[in-house]
Amino acid sequence: MRLLRYGPAGQERPGLLDADGILRDLSSFAPDITGEVLSPASLARLAALDPQGFPAVQGQPRLGAPVGNIGKFIAIGLNYADHAAESNLPLPTEPTVFTKATSCIVGPSDEVTIPRGSVKTDWEVELGFVVGTRASYVPRERALEHIAGYVLVNDVSERAFQIERGGTWDKGKGCDTFGPIGPWLVTRDEVGDAQQLGMWLDVNGQRRQTGSTGTMVFDCATILSYLSEFMTLMPGDVVTTGTPPGVGMGMKPEPVYLKVGDVMTLGIDKLGTQRQTLVAWKEAA
Repeated sequence: MRLLRYGPAGQERPGLLDADGILRDLSSFAPDITGEVLSPASLARLAALDPQGFPAVQGQPRLGAPVGNIGKFIAIGLNYADHAAESNLPLPTEPTVFTKATSCIVGPSDEVTIPRGSVKTDWEVELGFVVGTRASYVPRERALEHIAGYVLVNDVSERAFQIERGGTWDKGKGCDTFGPIGPWLVTRDEVGDAQQLGMWLDVNGQRRQTGSTGTMVFDCATILSYLSEFMTLMPGDVVTTGTPPGVGMGMKPEPVYLKVGDVMTLGIDKLGTQRQTLVAWKEAA
């Protein structure tokens, strides 16, 4: 299944994209797509229903992040060997973990704001997974059972904030709008092997990143098992798993960063595409 949320920001409704590409409203099944809806029992009940029994949504409404009320947004850094190399950083012996603020989460086609004072805003296409059942001290061989599905993530980053301002990476990763997720959550059964998905990102129509989840240093099962040693993962939590080479920071002979008016388009096999325009920060009214 492909689950999504549609409507104005803050007023999203639950939806499903059927086999014919028709958006169906799921409000009669659940008030929102949250962790409770992503449990194995709930997904099984939904899968047993005829999608045509849900009303079709007319037009092309805005899509929000496909999961609401996300409790944790965890990220893995340097998880592709060539990306670590282009970042001039050693390959980690254990997953590099940081957090993205949940306040950075936006929909797949929402604008991305260049923060006040930013000079090094960058792009990162990533595979994300969404937790479906509580996970604590999970052995790797059981880890995938805890994943409800997979999502496309753009781990937008401000490199000066991340690297040059001291402390952890978090301050360069959680700026407002730095977490586009979606367009939809694809359930684990429909994705199949998540370690064999092609991925790409363009800036202004020019290809910047091309990769495959098959080259991840730590796969999704390893990541979930590892994280569950340090924190309990809850239904609806999102984990984004790292980016392949081709980020702006690693471009030669000089880095290239995003500017106002630039357009990012990105996608992962089976998980859809995103498109974001960069806008300048302005003080809230």
